[in-house]
Amino acid sequence: MSGQPEGRRSWLASIPGDDLDVYELSGFGGPSGFGERPALLVIDVQYRTAGDRPAPIREAITTMYPTACGHRAWAAIPHIARLIGAARSAGIPIVYPYVAPKKAVDAGRFGSINPQITSISDRGYEFVAEVAPEEGDVLLPKRHASAFFGTALVSYLVDFGVDTVILVGCTTSGCIRATAVDAFSYNFRTIVAEECVYDRIGASHDVGLFDLDAKYADVMSTEAVIDRLRELTAPSG
Repeated sequence: MSGQPEGRRSWLASIPGDDLDVYELSGFGGPSGFGERPALLVIDVQYRTAGDRPAPIREAITTMYPTACGHRAWAAIPHIARLIGAARSAGIPIVYPYVAPKKAVDAGRFGSINPQITSISDRGYEFVAEVAPEEGDVLLPKRHASAFFGTALVSYLVDFGVDTVILVGCTTSGCIRATAVDAFSYNFRTIVAEECVYDRIGASHDVGLFDLDAKYADVMSTEAVIDRLRELTAPSG
């Protein structure tokens, strides 16, 4: 898929060969490519999704936050930190769409919200220290899955002259997917950094990456994304 050899692309192992053949036959999965003016979107990397410390997911859910992704989050965080560092070196915009605190009224308004989620402490909504924003980054509270829905994200991206969005964070099947679909719909080239996204369960993660790579985004290895950022900032000639 995507015709890109770089990266582990281990998620393809979860997709039956016949299904891969169907997508190839249909012409899905061609790369859209990397533009010239990217921005990095760090989505929902808060303690509520990671847990306060590395731990198995069941432990993270029962002892920290019901929304925690546990060890999968902490496996991704060093890669996210590295990509953020590369983005800062390249001087590209960094935007932090994040989950705004949910109150008790939200549980009644949206039936899919577990009442436990509305009781998450203020600590849960803080950014994970290893990937926290710095002065000059854009902080963008959101109330729904897509970082575009009900926010000023498009306005910021247009103002920055962005043609490509790089997505990292969580969850692969939820907010990453929703944001990628909307980014595609707004005609932004969309890149998902493979090792920098995470989900609660492996099946959702793998199928999410497969579907995104087939239709809405290019799933690239973190190393390939960093190499591309270096190319964009390398002196000409």
